[in-house]
Amino acid sequence: MQTFVEVLKTRATRTPDVRAFTFLSAGEAVESCTYGELHQRAQGIARGLAGREGGVLLLDPPGRGFIEALFGCFYAGVTAIPVYPPNPANQKRTLPRLHHMVEDAEPVGVVSTAATRGALAVLEEKLGLKGLDWVASDEVARVQSGEEGPGAEVSPGDVAMLQYTSGSTRTPRGVMLTHGNLVANSRGIQERFAHGPESCMVTWLPPYHDMGLIGGLLQPLYCGFPIVMMSPFEFLHRPGRWLRAISDFHGTTSGGPNFAYDLCVTKIKEEECRGLDLSSWDVAFNGAEPINPATLARFAARFSRYGFKQRSFFACYGLAEASLAVLLGSKADEPKVARLDGPALSQGEARAATAGSQALELVSCGRIIQEHSCLLVDPDTSAPVPEGRVGEIWVRGPSVAMGYWRRPEESERVFTGHLASGEGPYLRTGDLGVCWEGDVYITGRIKDLLIFRGRNYYPHDIEACVADSHPCLRRNACAAFSVSSADEERLAVIQEVDLERGADLDQAILEVRRAISQSCQLQVSAVVLVPPRTVPKTSSGKVQRQLARRLFLEDRLEAVASWRIVTPSAPPPSG
Repeated sequence: MQTFVEVLKTRATRTPDVRAFTFLSAGEAVESCTYGELHQRAQGIARGLAGREGGVLLLDPPGRGFIEALFGCFYAGVTAIPVYPPNPANQKRTLPRLHHMVEDAEPVGVVSTAATRGALAVLEEKLGLKGLDWVASDEVARVQSGEEGPGAEVSPGDVAMLQYTSGSTRTPRGVMLTHGNLVANSRGIQERFAHGPESCMVTWLPPYHDMGLIGGLLQPLYCGFPIVMMSPFEFLHRPGRWLRAISDFHGTTSGGPNFAYDLCVTKIKEEECRGLDLSSWDVAFNGAEPINPATLARFAARFSRYGFKQRSFFACYGLAEASLAVLLGSKADEPKVARLDGPALSQGEARAATAGSQALELVSCGRIIQEHSCLLVDPDTSAPVPEGRVGEIWVRGPSVAMGYWRRPEESERVFTGHLASGEGPYLRTGDLGVCWEGDVYITGRIKDLLIFRGRNYYPHDIEACVADSHPCLRRNACAAFSVSSADEERLAVIQEVDLERGADLDQAILEVRRAISQSCQLQVSAVVLVPPRTVPKTSSGKVQRQLARRLFLEDRLEAVASWRIVTPSAPPPSG
């Protein structure tokens, strides 16, 4: 099967009555769909899209309609553009990203529910949607069994969708993914996770990003096992429902970013765990943001009494430019944590930590997936670095995308990297890593790397020690970045604070300064405490450090307490 059109048609022909997915609301199954029904509904939507050429926005909320719309686009041979339906009640946070995507992609149509279109009616002109053809996914009649539906000729080299990047370090880019890219990545994930028909995916991940869409939805459909879905908002408000769904449906595969596991440890009450059985969960993937070994240990300690096995953890590394997965562990391997010498790593060298040395723990992301190759390369010389040296991760293989939509110069720079020897092309990921004892460990992003007095620091390490310094500080809600002052770079930190705890904020700032000094041997020059949900993040939950830096320099933060000895002397970089 070389395209997902072939995948679904094969499932609908061979196992039409087998359940493809179930959608949960408030912990209860509210809708489900078989492969046969999904095929018929997708054909109906494809009929509504017939004759169009170009991209089509998918504005459906998570659930049955979204999957049907996605495959409707595949069947019609149009390019699917998955986007978050904006929240009219929170326009400031949700509208700018969608407006940018509409301007950038120039879609020819929209697929959504009738209710979503009605809710967006007053925003159509503001978002640039006015005049586009709309197809109501919940009002299209499905093609009946035995009836010949519409079908475009789809080949592996055709663009299946524009997958927009998260925008954590720059403006979101539309990555052009082909049907061949999606199938190749699905093959690689299946091999490492050892998926089969007996597997079961439980997912709350937003289907508008690569992990939720390709890992959470397309992977089970490719392998032929059921999906149990819930809204990401439901998980964020009641994380216990995620674990309950795994227990109730005997989920074997589920996961998310590191913060999801942290949220379970801190927010799930003991009474919510009565009768919980997590023994079926054997692939607990963790990716999309830096992985904290302490989080894994806390989660395993808390939920091992309910059958969770620490060996189930899978650290993953990937990016939209390579469809999804690049580095994965193997189901046969135990999770690996390297204890490395921190100062040496800041100089670009991996050495085992010794007694008395400042140690830094990193979680292995495994090795390159099948059919692909990976090198660690000096970004300045374009020469491969030896094992034990930090380098930029370069990737080549059938999952690597065609490039960025309508950005030829940037596509040339990112997707056509050549070694000093002339070998290539490679995808230059912009991420730094080190190969240690055969496995690859992610150390940070080139653009976020902080350099103070000749030493390299990774902002997520600083942010992690800040969150642990005082109980009133919110986890996964910190941004560390550098600012220019006089003739040197200085460290500044923005951190959300839980105002309901009634903490002494001056004491909290003191603890932040002390923690950074002791853990990182670094002096912080500015600490700003802000209210909950005000540290800027992408729609997938990644901290936007460059935007946070700009807000700091422009004095546009909603500070509830602050301390600083730095006077910024340089404007923020553009872009």
